Amino acid sequence: MKRSNVKIVEAPRADFINFAFYTLIFAFFLAGCQQSSENKPLLSKIDQLTQEKARLEKDLAQSDSEKEQLKQQVQSLSGLPRGVRLDNLYRLQRVKIHRYTNVLDEDKDGKREKLVVYLQPIDDQGDIIKAAGAVSVQLWDLNQTSGEALLGQWSVKVGELKKRWVTFLVTNYRLTFDLAETIERLEKPLTVKVAFTDYLSGKVFNEQRVIEPDE
Repeated sequence: MKRSNVKIVEAPRADFINFAFYTLIFAFFLAGCQQSSENKPLLSKIDQLTQEKARLEKDLAQSDSEKEQLKQQVQSLSGLPRGVRLDNLYRLQRVKIHRYTNVLDEDKDGKREKLVVYLQPIDDQGDIIKAAGAVSVQLWDLNQTSGEALLGQWSVKVGELKKRWVTFLVTNYRLTFDLAETIERLEKPLTVKVAFTDYLSGKVFNEQRVIEPDE
């Protein structure tokens, strides 16, 4: 049986991040020593770099986790019998945004601060399946000018997506996103656009749905 030729690209190492971080700190320290005592941007810059370092370390940890998941997937697929094709495992046909998708006032304060998207991957038999993948979500107000039409956009990676699978009442992925600007009242239609990248086939499935205004 042939072994898989799929290779997993190594994520950037933490020691490189640490080296870059302390190099920048040292550079800003030298620059700060040459400035007037009335101009004190150094501490602010250090705070920004510390936050950026923490974010990079978090991203690195998540990348390592996803890399390990992909390694396990490759090992599982390489052990399949010779005559089994990948698209015979499941064949994702489309994705559907369920009608429950809406902009909600979850804390009941009179402001809609949360977008909730119910997403259903559907195979070629018409069944809802827990397909592994990554999701990109956008919320649009198509009545606005082009520069103001996009109200928000978010992404959900495979490791987080699998935690969002629910089977209560409706079987689907339930995705929730905080809105940058709350909506007092839904007076005009909004459009949700979704791009689902299927990790098994590599295909991208696009879907959109209109959220109708309040009656």
